[in-house]
Amino acid sequence: MALRTVNHATSAQRDQVHKGRGAALNLEGRFERWQREAFDDGWRDEQTELEESGKLKTSITEERAKSIINSNDSPDIPFRYSLNPYRGCEHGCIYCFARPSHAYLGLSPGLDFETRLFAKVNAPELFRSELSRPGYRSDVIAFGVNTDAYQPCEQKLNITRRCLKVAAEFNQAVGLITKSSLIERDIDILQDMAAKNLVRVSVSITTLDHHVSRYLEPRTAAPRRRMQTIKKLAEAGIPVGINVAPVIPFLTDHELETLIETGHEMGATAAGYILLRLPWELKDLFRNWLENHFPLKAAHVMSRVQEMRGGSDNDPNFGSRMVGEGIFARLLEQRFLKACAKHGLNMHGRREPLDTSKFAVPGQPMQAQLDW
Repeated sequence: MALRTVNHATSAQRDQVHKGRGAALNLEGRFERWQREAFDDGWRDEQTELEESGKLKTSITEERAKSIINSNDSPDIPFRYSLNPYRGCEHGCIYCFARPSHAYLGLSPGLDFETRLFAKVNAPELFRSELSRPGYRSDVIAFGVNTDAYQPCEQKLNITRRCLKVAAEFNQAVGLITKSSLIERDIDILQDMAAKNLVRVSVSITTLDHHVSRYLEPRTAAPRRRMQTIKKLAEAGIPVGINVAPVIPFLTDHELETLIETGHEMGATAAGYILLRLPWELKDLFRNWLENHFPLKAAHVMSRVQEMRGGSDNDPNFGSRMVGEGIFARLLEQRFLKACAKHGLNMHGRREPLDTSKFAVPGQPMQAQLDW
C-alpha cells in the first residue's frame, strides 16, 4: 500500500502545528548536504518537550554586523538602499519571502526563521559611520524590508528607534514598512522628520479576517489594530500608505477593494499590492501550511497561484514577480487601479519623492555634501 506524501512532509509533520507560530516544519535549508528527520531515541530534554507541546522559545543572538546599508538594483523595487536591524522575524508570517534567507546562516527557513533571531546591536553606530563617509550620496533608505524592523524584540532592544534618531540627525530620508503597531512609539521622531518631507510609512495589511490572520501572520498586530495605526500616523501628519501584501488567491484576494477603502478612511494616501511569492523553500512551507489550516482550499489556491506564475509555484523574473501574469493577474491589477482611483490614492512608487537635498553630516555645512 503506497503512502501519500505532500512535498516530502509526513502526515505527522503536517499535523505538528505550533500555537503562535506560522510554520509547522523546520525544513533544512537548500545549502545543507544532509536532511535530518526527528525520531524518538528515548532521551527527552526541555527543548523536545517544548517542541512537542508547541511552546517554542524565541532566542535572540547579538550580532555585530560589518555593514548596515544594503543596496539593490532591482527594477521592481522603488528604492536603492535598505537597512535591516534584524535577521529572522518573530511575526511568523508564513508567506514571508525573506524566510529562505535563513538558509544562508545554516538554519531552517521554517521554524528557525521565526524562533532563532539575530539582532544587529551595532546597527546605529554603523549607520552613523556609513552616512558620514565622504563618498556617501544621499538617497531614500528603506527600513525593515527583509524582516520587520518593529517585530516584538524591538520593544526592548530599540535598535530601530536608535537608527531613526541617527537618520533624523543627518536629515536622511527614510521609508518604513511594518505590520506592527509598535511604530506608534516613534511618532515623536517621525513627526519631526515628516515636517521636513524626510519620511513615509507603509503599513502592510493582508486581510481583515481575524480567523485567517491568526494563522497567516500569528505574531503581528491584529488587522484592525494596524488600521488604527494608519489613523494615528495620519493624524500625526506622517505620510502613510496601505500595502496589501501579499494577495493570496481564494484566501484574501476578495478583500482587495475593502482593504483599500478602509485604509483610505483611516487616512492612508497611497496604496500598493504584491501577489504571493513562493521562492525556494517557501513553496513547501506554504503548501504545508495550507494543508494544516485550509485543506479544502489548498488545491484551489495553488492552482490559481500557478496559473498566475506561468505554470510554476514561483516566478523570479523582474517585471512579473511582484504582480504575476495572465488573465487573473491583469484582473487583479485592474481591480487595484480602479479602487485607488475611486478613493484618490496614489500608487506606491508614484508618490511625491522625499527630500534628499537636506542631507548633511552633523557639524559639516550642507553645501559640503552637495558639492561631491
